[in-house]
Amino acid sequence: MAVSCVLLAGSCSKEKSSVTGWNYNDPKNGGFEVTPYEEQETGPGLILIEGGTFSMGRTEQDLNQDWDNIPRRVTVSSFYMDETEVANIHYLEYLYWLNNVYVDYPEVYKKALPDTLVWRDPLAYNEPLVENYLRHPAYQQYPVVGVNWLQATDFAAWRSDRVNERLLIREGILKDNPAQQNEDNYNTDAYLAGQYEGLVKKNRKSLNPKEDTRRIRWEDGVLLPKYRLPTEAEWEYAATALIGNTNFESVSDRRLYPWSGHIARNPSEKRKGEMLANFKRGRGDNMGVAGKLNDKADITADVHNYVPNDFGLYNMAGNVSEWVMDVYRPLSHEDKTDLNPFRGNVFQTVVKEQDGTVAEKDSLGRLKKRDVTVEENVERRNYKRSDNIGYLDRTSKDDLESETEYSYGLSSMINDKARVYKGGSWKDRQYYLNPGVRRFLDEKQSTAYIGFRCAMIRVGSPEANYPAKKRKK
Repeated sequence: MAVSCVLLAGSCSKEKSSVTGWNYNDPKNGGFEVTPYEEQETGPGLILIEGGTFSMGRTEQDLNQDWDNIPRRVTVSSFYMDETEVANIHYLEYLYWLNNVYVDYPEVYKKALPDTLVWRDPLAYNEPLVENYLRHPAYQQYPVVGVNWLQATDFAAWRSDRVNERLLIREGILKDNPAQQNEDNYNTDAYLAGQYEGLVKKNRKSLNPKEDTRRIRWEDGVLLPKYRLPTEAEWEYAATALIGNTNFESVSDRRLYPWSGHIARNPSEKRKGEMLANFKRGRGDNMGVAGKLNDKADITADVHNYVPNDFGLYNMAGNVSEWVMDVYRPLSHEDKTDLNPFRGNVFQTVVKEQDGTVAEKDSLGRLKKRDVTVEENVERRNYKRSDNIGYLDRTSKDDLESETEYSYGLSSMINDKARVYKGGSWKDRQYYLNPGVRRFLDEKQSTAYIGFRCAMIRVGSPEANYPAKKRKK
């Protein structure tokens, strides 16, 4: 009985601040709330990629003689990544939502449409793919293509809002609202700024004696971080998947592909000889001989085809190449830092009125944002400009209009619109299946062999289920 009383008393006591001694979650003390938090919830479609150090870049022959990804040791923080490429069915859901909500802004829907004409070839009969690939149910689970970098980025932003809206509905805060229209649609930033009400089911009880209820805040840990494109470093790290051949801290063999070995066929007894990726074996050979098709796909294939890598990710080599966030520079490997390397930093802040309140959201229901000025950053040591894409190569918007000429075998104009895409595709030879290969394309262009998948940061511990309480010595 004495033990149970002690346990009961302990459970009823309030947690106190270790710096002031005041109780948390106590209306008598003003109601400062502290939410118990274990770890980040895994969003729909995602897999946790535990971070670590690896040798980023290519160690084999460089057929194009670009030398734009020389190996260097970097560390990638833990993050989440889509198990598969974004499929046609996912993108059609997106298009349906845009068409259903932005009834007064049809240009939003039109802007998001993939370019199905990427399948056209002047000397090939690909018209059936132009007409059927995106919308016919036979291709529902095939990767979406004809999507440029800007469209992929917009899809990720839309997905973030739909997932967070569903979380608020699940928590009993909001009701389903199928009548959302134009600017009256759920947007996470607008909700947190108090500029989206929605159909409220029941707001949380507030511990602040000055109010009865309150909206969900970022500090509650209910909402997830934004979906986005992965960085080049994240994509390459996830594709290489060295977790599969690591013993303690010893990597037994650097991988040439997202699997061990130097061939593209499965060596296991059960699936021996099966192709490990969807790629082009040689000129005029997209899928092999009738009766014994090798990769069983003349173009793309179902996003769940082929054996996943050791992180559980499908098609990190072959099927379609994939957009990543980075702006392309041939010498980025010399400039980037060794923790979460990335080129494409443009820091923006929410537009505010003179009285400090957040400016009214725009006609599409999104908060207005702007670049931070040099004057605002005058006291900062880590950066001065909001746009650091051209850092160290003298190509900022303020001097060379984001363009510079590199002479490395061939001269080409590289600017801030050139985006990196990674991985091989159904149209590529085996050479391009190496995760270290990097190519680029203008962010407004699309092809029949580039798709994408989304990623998300992980907040808190890099390890899953890491104990939140302080460990005993």
